[in-house]
Amino acid sequence: MAHNSSTEDIERILIGPERLHEIVVDMAEKIDAYYENRGGRLLLLGILKGSVVFMGDLMKALSLPVEIDFMKVSSYGSGTSSGGAVNILLDLYRRDLPQTDILIVEDIIDSGRTLSYLVNYLTLKGARSVRTCTLLDKPDRREVPFNADWVGQEIPNEFVVGYGLDYDEKYRALPYVGILKPSVYSK
Repeated sequence: MAHNSSTEDIERILIGPERLHEIVVDMAEKIDAYYENRGGRLLLLGILKGSVVFMGDLMKALSLPVEIDFMKVSSYGSGTSSGGAVNILLDLYRRDLPQTDILIVEDIIDSGRTLSYLVNYLTLKGARSVRTCTLLDKPDRREVPFNADWVGQEIPNEFVVGYGLDYDEKYRALPYVGILKPSVYSK
């Protein structure tokens, strides 16, 4: 395996490639079981950019037929304030929403604001159903009450990168989830 020069910035590996694979397979089995007799169209809706690696692996592990699409959103707010707003940069446009079961695929949930907003937004747009799955969950960072329907793993309140997660657009391609050294993001 080629070495990524950025691995020296990783304090330690939190979730290795084997465990990531187990999480994806386990989640896919649960999602398959939930949707297998629902009779609608299942749309995996990835939230750009962090969810791309996880979503790619998840859709390969599912046995149900799925469609994919993407949204891009950003959250604005001052750190711990409760006034954060969600800005949609790339929206979802579909005529068949009343026949579509949407499964929002996210890399990580911390404040809960983005997913809470998107579930309400897509429900109001007329989706048949809206559910959520996340690879990682940081419940200690929650600012609004929100629980995903499927969670890969709860993690401590650490700055994590890899497997799609980034810091300043770096580290996404790492094959594991690692804790970034504070010296990297405290500069």
